[in-house]
Amino acid sequence: MKNLLIAALCLFVLSASAQEFPKMDASPMDVAYFPENATKRAWAKEKGGEPMVRVIYSRPQKKDRNIFGELLKYGEVWRLGANESTELMLFKDAKVGGQDVKEGRYALYAIPTAESWEIHLSSDNDRWGPYAYKPEESLVTKFSVPTAKTSATVEAFSIMFEAVDGGTHMIMAWDDTMVRVPIMM
Repeated sequence: MKNLLIAALCLFVLSASAQEFPKMDASPMDVAYFPENATKRAWAKEKGGEPMVRVIYSRPQKKDRNIFGELLKYGEVWRLGANESTELMLFKDAKVGGQDVKEGRYALYAIPTAESWEIHLSSDNDRWGPYAYKPEESLVTKFSVPTAKTSATVEAFSIMFEAVDGGTHMIMAWDDTMVRVPIMM
């Protein structure tokens, strides 16, 4: 009986260790916070840097493709990344793109053109891309921000925050294009 139990345990351990994990996604998920070190709780408490804004997104790669106007068609809704829709978390009420937005969790979308991106904040979270996005049902606010050229090619879609007086700019860039979304606290 004891030997049978040991044999069963060994088979269980072998089968558990034989599991294959999925390969890394081609567009890995990333997160950015404002202030940048807000996730380091000891630092945040010491410096008064509790998180104010967080964004979670997937990072598609350029891979020698022409992104804006070709891969991403001008005038069409884009999920601002890949895979699930990009998530913006406001830890307190803010002005986003000059619009009043309550603290909370929002999906981010954009309608890019060569000159500007129309940014949409939606209450319809946890969607796979823009396929089920219905702005008439979930749009919280929308606003436009001008595009600018990057100083170098950005291979993976990237989002970062830059501190400014009264808040931050959420900078989004890919290929040779970037935008700045003002978020004032």
